[in-house]
Amino acid sequence: MGYSSSACQLWWISRLGSTGHRGSSLRRRARSSPARWLQQRGRNGRMPPRLLHLLPRGGGLLLAPLRCRSSAPSLLRSIASPTRTRTFSFFSVRAFSSNPGMSAGSQEQQRSVEVRETVELTEKEERIFRRLLDVVRHFGLGTQLRVAGGWVRDKLLGKDSADIDIALDNIMGQTFCEKVNEYSELIGEEQKGIGVIQCNPDQSKHLETARMLIFDIWIDFVNLRSEKYAENSRIPTVEIGTAEEDAYRRDLTINSLFFNINNNSVEDLTGRGIEDLKKGLIVTPLPAKATFLDDPLRVLRAIRFAARFDFTLAEDLKEAASDEKVKSELGSKISRERIGHEVDLMMSDKHPVKAMCYIRDLGLFYVVFTFPEKSEPPVFDKCDQCCVSYIEAAWNVAYSSGCSLFTRGSDSKLQDEQRRLCLYSALFVPLRNMFYLDKRSKKVPVTSYIIRDSLKLKASDAETIVNIHAASEKFAELVLLLESNIDIGTLKEKLEDEYLEIPADSVKRVFAGLLLREIKDFWRVALFISILSNPEVENFVDTLNQQDELQQRKEKYLRVERSITDLDLDGVWKLKPLLDGKTIMGVMQVKSGGPLIGKWQQRLLKWQLAHPKGTMDECIEWMKQSQSKRQKVESST
Repeated sequence: MGYSSSACQLWWISRLGSTGHRGSSLRRRARSSPARWLQQRGRNGRMPPRLLHLLPRGGGLLLAPLRCRSSAPSLLRSIASPTRTRTFSFFSVRAFSSNPGMSAGSQEQQRSVEVRETVELTEKEERIFRRLLDVVRHFGLGTQLRVAGGWVRDKLLGKDSADIDIALDNIMGQTFCEKVNEYSELIGEEQKGIGVIQCNPDQSKHLETARMLIFDIWIDFVNLRSEKYAENSRIPTVEIGTAEEDAYRRDLTINSLFFNINNNSVEDLTGRGIEDLKKGLIVTPLPAKATFLDDPLRVLRAIRFAARFDFTLAEDLKEAASDEKVKSELGSKISRERIGHEVDLMMSDKHPVKAMCYIRDLGLFYVVFTFPEKSEPPVFDKCDQCCVSYIEAAWNVAYSSGCSLFTRGSDSKLQDEQRRLCLYSALFVPLRNMFYLDKRSKKVPVTSYIIRDSLKLKASDAETIVNIHAASEKFAELVLLLESNIDIGTLKEKLEDEYLEIPADSVKRVFAGLLLREIKDFWRVALFISILSNPEVENFVDTLNQQDELQQRKEKYLRVERSITDLDLDGVWKLKPLLDGKTIMGVMQVKSGGPLIGKWQQRLLKWQLAHPKGTMDECIEWMKQSQSKRQKVESST
């Protein structure tokens, strides 16, 4: 494939380190004079295919095809200039393709990821590691200390990580922690408590783990291990193993890396971890199908990491994940709690839609989200596609420019919760009118079953999502009311009674206020789901993928949200009644409460919504006049 210099498409070389890199003469010539080398190789606007092999190996060259923003000569001059820094920045990390018809999957496989050549430690990490090495040396333990897994991966990607797991080769974790405390006492420091997480195969804890606080950071200590799986169990026989055995028994190559604290180096014992990290590939260290049959939960972990880092699942991994036996084992061997935990991590992560698309495309939807045996109406054809189409549409609209769904207020925890439950609500929009009968013949939403029984999430999550779906149906009427000049007469009559008359210009505020008080903080989510799902369209998958349709729905959401905030209703659920029950009883001249007082409290709420600036005295006067008027009507009849 050629890259024309006139079209500003060329191969860009970046020196990533100052140390020499031994290799072929081609590498040496490129390294010694990048500009001259590029001019010679790119004279005809073409780069030889073997340049693809110059990917970094512990320092050296990084080649990535890019769409350049200036002419080729100016780029070459900038490389050759002695005043320029030797480490160049990238315009893009996504590979450029001259073929507009190339599939997204193919483009993803060509992308390159910027990976650091060494681990850069924070000041606190250096203190922690120095302390651990001091313990090893002082007691002559001869222990090789390795940080394992995710911390190494994240560090190489330039991300911070507080999840430090230390793998030990010749001592149990609890014993090592006791040595840390013994050393602390020798140097006059306070000893720390040691927590021990016992071996629990049902929770994938196959070896004892010790935990302690070192310089205010929780550190886990565990032995290197090897695993062997029985035919009909996901619980392995675990033995203390070598570092290489430990690396190969891990779920993914990018999670199999070690940082050796003793010699301050990254260890890639599978020979693929760093390479796959640079390529953005999700690969298993051993054959994928065998890996998944050993522990089927690894299928969901692979999907989660692919979505989190926007990486690509390897083809053999996808084939294995789609295998009927693997799917069967995932459904039968893995507890619903662990499946639900993985799904919840996906939904709370950076790219939840990509994760759901993988689950759909790999044929895992009905394994992950199990349905009750019978529902009314029954599960319809292509239900999985429909559900994922809704969460795709929700994501595209919610995170497009100008949409304020998750950006109000300063409570970040509440915002995260709103985002998470909004995505679940969107995913299950197609199921919102489906029910089943439980053991007591009670009618229960299918969505509630999936959240509580299939994923084993909190009962409050199920309740909130069901409430969002219910409120979204009511919001459809409110949206129509706010967006058009329809006759409000019928709604006005519904809100009023013989004691309460609502001014015509306050009907919208009263109706909207009552609705917001039901759903509270999640009113924006309910409004969003309502606009996303109404009006319903016949070909939902195609329609929701049309950008103009999504744009129209986003604009409608923004208009209605603005109308509600203009009515000063945001936070209306915190509105306190002007009169308490005792005061109402006094005005009514009754000695006990009961249903009568409850009805007046509802009228009082509507009156306050209709008269937002009304005072207590005005409210009491209204009650007296209403009661007097009613008594006169009754006496005349």
